[in-house]
Amino acid sequence: MPRIALATYDSGDQPHHDRDLPVLAAALTDAGAEAVTVHWDDPGTDWSGFDLVVIRSTWDYSWRADEFVAWAEGVGKATRLANPAAVVRWNADKRYLGDLAAAGVPVVPTRYLAPGDAPELPDETEFVVKPTFGAGARLAARYTPGERETAVRHLARMHDEGLTAMVQPYVKGIDVSGERALQFFGGRLLHASRKRAVLAPGAAYDADKVPHPDLEPWTPTSAELSVAERALAAVPDAPELLYARVDLVDGEDGEPRVMELELVEPNLFLFLHPGSVDQVVAGILAAAATR
Repeated sequence: MPRIALATYDSGDQPHHDRDLPVLAAALTDAGAEAVTVHWDDPGTDWSGFDLVVIRSTWDYSWRADEFVAWAEGVGKATRLANPAAVVRWNADKRYLGDLAAAGVPVVPTRYLAPGDAPELPDETEFVVKPTFGAGARLAARYTPGERETAVRHLARMHDEGLTAMVQPYVKGIDVSGERALQFFGGRLLHASRKRAVLAPGAAYDADKVPHPDLEPWTPTSAELSVAERALAAVPDAPELLYARVDLVDGEDGEPRVMELELVEPNLFLFLHPGSVDQVVAGILAAAATR
């Protein structure tokens, strides 16, 4: 009986946001595994006692990125971790988009502004500012050129916290065709979903946001599959990705561009795609058996 840890976050006395977690744990148990849901930052956990640790919904990690990456590296030394610690370290910092662009993958154009850099912002187009370490649109906002002063204050707030900012053009295609999430598991396409724009005009960067508005199933096009596969092929030192989510939007030319590549703790949206549970369970069991 493989012993498998599903790593998540501690929600305290608040409702837990991972709707898939109990379903996945139950399905693994029904398949003959011992599935244990564990808070990633629980100091009393002996991670070496598991055949496999699967990072599932550690959705508070971006506030503690250095601590989280160190945790992943420690777990990776103690047992098998999915995804591997080297992948976690690379993907936790959204400067990976520069690596994908250098490899020829079409991505949303991105400029990085570290603390101390001048606030270089677009003068004529709508744009987005967000941190390189972030999830759920935390500290993200969209601006018009006329809102430059507010955007500069946003940058100053992030720089005061030691965060590097990303500046991207606002991709207007998202208002027409949405953002598509192509999810892979065990090296194969699992399913795809589409959501509408997260960043509303005028919404403050520190306001709470709905991370997946109007989520619905989606059938990916051949062009979307091609871009997603190119992005995954460009991940460095990643021979064993158990799971991946490639978020795509349409550029001005109508062709898909990578918005984000989620290799750390992507929401699987199994509640929207219940037929995918068996493939996820099979992939986890296969990964546990290779330890």
